[in-house]
Amino acid sequence: MITIKKYAAIDVGSNAMRLLVANIIEEKGKETQFSKSALVRVPIRLGQDAFTVGEISEENIDRMVDAMKAFKLLMKVHKVEKYKACATSAMREAYNGREVIDIIKKKADIEINIIDGKTEAAIIASTDLHYLLKTEKTYLYVDVGGGSTEFSLFSNGKMIASKSFKAGTVRLLNEVVSEIVWHEIEKWIKTNTEIYDEVTLIGSGGNINKLFKMSGKMEDKPLSYMYVNSQFTYLNSLTYEQRITELGLNADRADVIVLATKIYLNAMKWSGARSIYVPKIGLSDGIVKALYYGKI
Repeated sequence: MITIKKYAAIDVGSNAMRLLVANIIEEKGKETQFSKSALVRVPIRLGQDAFTVGEISEENIDRMVDAMKAFKLLMKVHKVEKYKACATSAMREAYNGREVIDIIKKKADIEINIIDGKTEAAIIASTDLHYLLKTEKTYLYVDVGGGSTEFSLFSNGKMIASKSFKAGTVRLLNEVVSEIVWHEIEKWIKTNTEIYDEVTLIGSGGNINKLFKMSGKMEDKPLSYMYVNSQFTYLNSLTYEQRITELGLNADRADVIVLATKIYLNAMKWSGARSIYVPKIGLSDGIVKALYYGKI
């Protein structure tokens, strides 16, 4: 006898907003299973506002309200029992972030929680990684978002260190990431990984997922440093228009994928990693599991 529950997660990111509806399958004597029922992505680039002028624009507030109303209806249609909405870097930094949350609560009846970088990293790390986190190995988990990048180091199946840096793709696109931040990331990675003989990366985020899909690899196979580096060079050689017309990338992906790839490449270089695994997980998956297990 199985029981199926439906939970949802809303991720209000700096590059896009996502609604994930998940099936939670419970069976006595067996491990609870989580599977995607639906995923909707809306490319509202809040970071463009937050990281340049410091506030969410009226136009994007209206778009957010419309998106949240749509998400609310979709959750109703899917018969979602519980949901959690979390906002990350852009909403953290916009000085009218709290005001936007109040407007959305009033007009769309959705309550959004602004989470800090440490909480974001912890939620992402709570996703189902046990099949990758083999006890004898060391992994650097890298989640690249629009506003920030979260790093978590695992060894012997346990988290050793975790840190969030203000170096996301939308920030890089708007040239608001200083060399100091890059040096801080390099120092943190090298300091925390230098005692380990071998480190493997685990990457999450829309851009690395797209890069992996383009590789044609099987899901349980990693991408090599050489492959990621060659793709970076290739993508960088194309114009924004060519990435859309020749590679079929979405307009809001075509301008940031090169910047995201640079972050993963640097993380591999500074940690000495020769390969990167790309499981299809992210903040939305982490929110659903944290909600189910009563952690948020």
